[in-house]
Amino acid sequence: VPQLGPQLPPRLTQQPWHLLYSTGRDGFSLRTLYRSGARPDSPALLLIRDTEAQAFGAFSSRAIRSSSGFYGTGETFLFSFCPELKVFRWTGRNDFFVKGDVNLLMVGGGSGRFGLWLDGDLQHGGSQPCETFDNETLSHREEFCVQDLEMWGLA
Repeated sequence: VPQLGPQLPPRLTQQPWHLLYSTGRDGFSLRTLYRSGARPDSPALLLIRDTEAQAFGAFSSRAIRSSSGFYGTGETFLFSFCPELKVFRWTGRNDFFVKGDVNLLMVGGGSGRFGLWLDGDLQHGGSQPCETFDNETLSHREEFCVQDLEMWGLA
């Protein structure tokens, strides 16, 4: 979280963040992650470590929740720590920021590809280059297994 601080929108850089959800504490469940969310207008930071020890994730300008359509703003971005911090910001090509239901959470999209996706049990996910963020694959592989996942929100 400290390394990501300078990448956040200026209005959030001095805000205190707290852990809303952790697979180590709360188990592996997308439903539980949604229930752990903060106020709807509160941003969220999703941090993932896969079974190959790669760290990456997403910043959402809005709380991560179940939705029928995409939501969020151009402040949303993807990031990777492979090996140093890389941030992938909104390209302006579409507004496919965040969308989720009980079976799938998606961040970024276009042409059938998602910048980051996680399945309903938060055990498997994937990352592909997408139009929303023009990102690289965040993990070493396009599909990965989740070792740890945390969601942080504003205090």
